[in-house]
Amino acid sequence: MADSTSTDRNSAGNYSSLAIYKRLLTMSSQYWPVFIAVAVSSALFAASDAGFAYLIKQLTDTVAAGNNLTPEQAFIRQWLPVGVLLLFVVRGLSNFGSVYGMGWISNRVVKEIRRRVFDRYLTLPTRFFDGHAAGTLLSKLTYDVAQVAESASNSIVVVFKDSLTIIFLVAYMLILSVELSGFVFVVAPLIALLVRYLGTRFRRYNQRIQASVGDLTRIGSEALQANREVKIFGGQAYESGRFERANEGNRRIQMRLLATSAAGNGVTVLVTAFGVAGVIYLIGQIEIAVADVAGFITAMVLLMAPLKRLTTVNATIQRGIAAGESLFRILDEAAETDTGSFAPDTVTGRVEFRDVNFTYSSGESRVLHGINLDVAPGETIALVGRSGSGKSTLVSLLPRFYECDSGEIRIDDVPLHEYSLEGLRRHISLVSQEVTLFNDTIAANIAYGGLAETSADDIEQAAIAAHVTEFTASLSEGLNTVVGDRGVLLSGGQRQRISIARALLKNAPILILDEATSALDTESERHIQGALDRLMANRTTFVIAHRLSTIEKADRIVVMDDGRMVETGRHADLINANGVYAALYRLQFNEHGDAAP
Repeated sequence: MADSTSTDRNSAGNYSSLAIYKRLLTMSSQYWPVFIAVAVSSALFAASDAGFAYLIKQLTDTVAAGNNLTPEQAFIRQWLPVGVLLLFVVRGLSNFGSVYGMGWISNRVVKEIRRRVFDRYLTLPTRFFDGHAAGTLLSKLTYDVAQVAESASNSIVVVFKDSLTIIFLVAYMLILSVELSGFVFVVAPLIALLVRYLGTRFRRYNQRIQASVGDLTRIGSEALQANREVKIFGGQAYESGRFERANEGNRRIQMRLLATSAAGNGVTVLVTAFGVAGVIYLIGQIEIAVADVAGFITAMVLLMAPLKRLTTVNATIQRGIAAGESLFRILDEAAETDTGSFAPDTVTGRVEFRDVNFTYSSGESRVLHGINLDVAPGETIALVGRSGSGKSTLVSLLPRFYECDSGEIRIDDVPLHEYSLEGLRRHISLVSQEVTLFNDTIAANIAYGGLAETSADDIEQAAIAAHVTEFTASLSEGLNTVVGDRGVLLSGGQRQRISIARALLKNAPILILDEATSALDTESERHIQGALDRLMANRTTFVIAHRLSTIEKADRIVVMDDGRMVETGRHADLINANGVYAALYRLQFNEHGDAAP
């Protein structure tokens, strides 16, 4: 679940910087012992700068005294080198403690954010992925998370240590001279205003950078996945041009961010220089000890570095805030609706569509119109029609990949929304036209997910039934052969057989075959069709097929056109009716029964 509420957003739907850091701190709070250690280390590091200014003051005192040293000054001169060494030992150890400790916390938090975002991806509805490119979503797990990591580790350490350093140095300067310190209180508000102004610009630029990185990832992912299409259709120049435009856009935004950061750095130095000049002028106008002047000037010089870093690090912080906003938007996306609790061990497979209507998004035309269909347990229903007639959309409603706009779908006389998603989907198998394989062994792809604990014998039997072993027999590793990224090392027909074996192994009472044999050659299709016939026996099956020869034996054929059921019946009856189905059939076969060209 998301770890925040909509109150983190303003009226424009944006997240405030405070809300984003509040959520990050909430996630970090469980590591509070480490954070206390970081705070102590940072305080010691910050105090070391003031300590160094104090040692310079003491050194000036002893030098000014010459040979007329008091016992106290003599002691200080003797042990001053040791004090400097000890100071820098403390400084080094405290710096290591603060950097390592904050890095440890930030990496834990980043790991948690990455896990939550990935888990959220796994539970988001199909509609979400329809509207977002995979490359853009992947960039959030890589680039955006990396920006949060940098902001939550290095930047926080810098802010924490430098803020404390400024406090210690200013306090020491006040002790030495209230009059000279007055210039600090003139310069500080000006720098604070500058940091605030730059922060707004940094965040805006970083949001644009994230969008451009998403574009780069998306374009690169598309070109790499479709490398064969790019080559065969001569798309190298086109893809190179697309990538170059996105790449140049990213460079320009990066340069604007760099220019803003550099300008802010320069203005900070200039404002600080006015303060230094004022202090130097005032030294000649008031009475002050030489040692105090040395200590004050040392503290003032040391003060410039943290002030400069605070202005510079603001760019990194805003980059992290913008990335955090991007990630929290994903975390706050609503997951699939899963309010049902009914999770039966078995179902008979009776399916009813009652006046079902569906639209993919508001403003678009309706995809399904008043679908009414009763399917008996074990019945085979073939859905046919032209492309775009709504066949795949209809079966996608059954496992609740989408929710219908109106009407109702029932399984065993129980509305789908009363089932839990897991309780519903465990009873449905799917073999789709677009086969998805994972970069794992063939056996692991067959026994995927909830089937992972299946015995090797059962996996092999499913592989035999789906004719997978016919091609694995020639592979040195057999069923333990790794298929490569998206199964690239296998042919389309081989990937399809693995998908069918997966459905055979699941042995669910409801089966969806969406062009299940489309990637097979004629001989393989004949073997597979035999396996599918055995699989479909006593199971409620929805078959989507463009090759009408594969569904002639279906118990019932439903002909769809423009999202409506226009004909229903057996193959012979529909041919005799000489309607839409008969016309589709004639397009594929000539009068001798041979496939049309």
